[in-house]
Amino acid sequence: MDGLDELMARCGLRDQGAFAELYRRTSGRLLAVALRIVRRRDWAEEILQESFVSIWHHAPGFDRVRSAPMTWMTTIVRNRALDWVRRPRHEQSGEDLEGLTESWTDEGPGPLERLQNSSDSIALARCLDELSGQQRQSIALAYLHGLSHSELAEHLGQPLGTIKTWIRRGLEKLRGCIDAVTSEATSR
Repeated sequence: MDGLDELMARCGLRDQGAFAELYRRTSGRLLAVALRIVRRRDWAEEILQESFVSIWHHAPGFDRVRSAPMTWMTTIVRNRALDWVRRPRHEQSGEDLEGLTESWTDEGPGPLERLQNSSDSIALARCLDELSGQQRQSIALAYLHGLSHSELAEHLGQPLGTIKTWIRRGLEKLRGCIDAVTSEATSR
């Protein structure tokens, strides 16, 4: 989608007009992502609203080098939707169980922080950085967002064969890099 980079940059500067335009241009696709996961429109709409609040708050830290704006926003929506699906049913229905949830509070590092600190994730990030932008984006959309090759081809505006080649070559390169990192770590 043309112009999303500029809109994200302006959102990072707290331009509310840019945020409204970003919402107008992307909300339909992002709602479809949430709806595909939760399969209820009311839940998907709530997830979309929460996601756009998160997008607004995190826009100043958005890094175009790491991912395309649509990929970044899709990741936020997908993760919120998956979290929603994993919630106990009473939370989804809106029952108030504040006392129960307070007993679950854990002051330790969260899963994301643990993942970022693990050596495996550091190795994977290093290996992903060695891929071309097209390979990295295609693999992320396919494996993290569940897009099929056909959906990827449509989303990225590329021929299906090109998408398959990017993914195949990217996975081969990724596998080689991870094998090298793993053997390097075990030889220490």
